[in-house]
Amino acid sequence: MSVNIYVGNLSYEMTENKLNELFSVHGAVSSAKIITDQYTGGSKGFGFIEMKERKDADNAINDLNGKNILNREMKVNPVCIRVQMFFSETLK
Repeated sequence: MSVNIYVGNLSYEMTENKLNELFSVHGAVSSAKIITDQYTGGSKGFGFIEMKERKDADNAINDLNGKNILNREMKVNPVCIRVQMFFSETLK
């Protein structure tokens, strides 16, 4: 069963490819999405990762939450159901 992860406080230099690489060290990543402003196209500083396995997602959350990446302390948490439903179209 796949697990969605919220990743916040991202550097505006972070790309979806870099985010994917960062999490794929812990297991298979199904998707990586950085949320962007609809008008400017710039990053809003947060995104979502979908990992294929719960244990890999748990390891990634434990390892990466609070880690300083590109001079920003990332916030990494599992997505709650309400947030997951709200962003379900964004994750596709």
